[in-house]
Amino acid sequence: MARDRLSLGASTRAVHSGERQHRLSDAVTVPVYQTSTYVFESTQQLIDFKEGRIEKGEYGRYGNPTVRQAEQKIAELDHAQDAILWASGMCAMTSLLLTILQTGQHMIITSDSYRRTQQFCSGMLRRFGIDVSIVPPGDPDAIEAAVCPNTRLILTESPTNPFLYVIDLEKLVEIAKRHRIRTVIDSTLAAPYNQNPLDFGIDLVMHSATKYLAGHNDLLAGVVVGKAGMIDALRESQGILGGITDPNSAYLLLRGLKSFALRMARHNANGAALASFLEAHPKVRRVYYPGLKSHPSHAVARAQMRGFGGLVSFELDATMAQTGAFIDALELPYMAPSLGGVESLVEQPAIVSYYEMAPEERHQIGISDSLVRYAAGIEDTDDLLTDVEQALKVLG
Repeated sequence: MARDRLSLGASTRAVHSGERQHRLSDAVTVPVYQTSTYVFESTQQLIDFKEGRIEKGEYGRYGNPTVRQAEQKIAELDHAQDAILWASGMCAMTSLLLTILQTGQHMIITSDSYRRTQQFCSGMLRRFGIDVSIVPPGDPDAIEAAVCPNTRLILTESPTNPFLYVIDLEKLVEIAKRHRIRTVIDSTLAAPYNQNPLDFGIDLVMHSATKYLAGHNDLLAGVVVGKAGMIDALRESQGILGGITDPNSAYLLLRGLKSFALRMARHNANGAALASFLEAHPKVRRVYYPGLKSHPSHAVARAQMRGFGGLVSFELDATMAQTGAFIDALELPYMAPSLGGVESLVEQPAIVSYYEMAPEERHQIGISDSLVRYAAGIEDTDDLLTDVEQALKVLG
């Protein structure tokens, strides 16, 4: 595109970024290249490809035109030089960690990060001889205190799940640079519309593209964005590990991204309205939403985010059974895990994610029996609030 990509509005970039190339039969939309392999016209063309004089497809595990278009669009949305798609957000994160960490090294992760990521770090990575320190979320001082001579990586979500703590990215980058440590941010809950960690000097950013980027609860994908050299290393690793995104999922992702900015504006509005409503309700003990002044990360979030997303976590003044009754009484959101889709989703983390844990263990990591995670979709705001209000009446 002729103009500087960052001078264009978010919705313009969501529609046009990475898609101005000439396409077969002059199609407006990116085709689904449903192929596992690519042909060469001659031995010389194959040699030219191997020696880097031409770019083309070779084999499906090493790339696909539909997938590449989605990667380029996301890279532009996140102000990155390049991006690489993976089969899921979890595949993106585990593959990234396996690629950049080696036996004998040490990493730091915050305690409020996605539980499966923590399980991978504290379980599988330690089996490979990689040491892991877990520190409180949103606390740069705790991160620096955990730095060791062999520390090579700092990983955190921002905002975190489910309590939405926001790390001070400038402080984090300053610490990392001083100690020559790479930084990775899982920015799924912010999405590129609300936050661009690369602008602050973060090395790599990961998103579960299943969530806000795709936006329709109909595909699984993960993406890592960053400088071209680092993404090239991950692409080489992907050819070995094999966690690729299929072209049909990439097509759905591209289609979902067309409305990305419009959807995010409504997610932000619904999340903010829901958080404010809940904070004022007598049956709600506490609300976790960085857009509220009561949230510990509010000042940091205001400084580095454009909006605060559609996810709201809150604790009811209720027992586990009463909390379940409240969720059952809701009529609009579906009871399901995940977030970021057009449909609102709601869950009780103590049951959905931590049911196998003893209550004492859950409480120790902050997961109370009355915690609710509400992922606001793009429904009309008044309808969502009316529905929550009527469901709270079951608490008496």
